[in-house]
Amino acid sequence: MQLEELIAKVSRLPTFRQQEVMDFVAFLEQRHGDSAQAEQADWSEQQFRAMSVEQAMRGLDDEPEIYSEDDLMERW
Repeated sequence: MQLEELIAKVSRLPTFRQQEVMDFVAFLEQRHGDSAQAEQADWSEQQFRAMSVEQAMRGLDDEPEIYSEDDLMERW
């Protein structure tokens, strides 16, 4: 794939998807960037879990509230 084609495809994505692409590129750089770092390419379980939680939680603060307490049918 040509660099120009990749840039064109990424530029058509929404901003939050472009950020995901940047995160993935950073991951690839970290994992495969230096041959000196090649021995440390594997993430520890803790690093992977932290990244997974961060990715899962991204954007939740920006989501609109679609339900309120008035929508509850039963209270405990």
